[in-house]
Amino acid sequence: MNRNIHFYEPNDAYGFLSNFFSAPININGTIWKTSEHYYQAQKFTDKTIIETIQNCATPDIAFSLSRQYCEYVREDWNNIRLDIMSFIVEEKFKQNPTLAFLLLETGDVTITEHSHKDSFWGDGGNGKGENQLGKILMAVREKLSLQEPYSPIHLVDKAQLSTR
Repeated sequence: MNRNIHFYEPNDAYGFLSNFFSAPININGTIWKTSEHYYQAQKFTDKTIIETIQNCATPDIAFSLSRQYCEYVREDWNNIRLDIMSFIVEEKFKQNPTLAFLLLETGDVTITEHSHKDSFWGDGGNGKGENQLGKILMAVREKLSLQEPYSPIHLVDKAQLSTR
């Protein structure tokens, strides 16, 4: 049995794990098309840049645009980027229950972003990267498994069981 799920492209079998997967997220009344849009926008404090990234048609464009504004990236970005990613990935799954159930169906297997382009968020393509996104996804999976309505324990507690 495969004890490792690899994902990268949003159209692949486990593409729903990708930040580029279309899953709207409402943060304080603002709708983000993908978790990638939100993550890229959080690199900046300039409201115009944030709105421009938010309004990008695709996550690919949001990603590319954030690279164009690299000189405006907030100074504390490297200190907060893991927290930002953890937050938006958790929100993605909490606000999209179908995706949450799909994440939970992965069980206890290792989740790996298989990216030859990224050795921080992914495995670097050779399995030697940090796989931070995979670690966040596994942490979110664990957290969701303990919460209603996803935890089987809560389902049993709420069931109307016969007392005969």
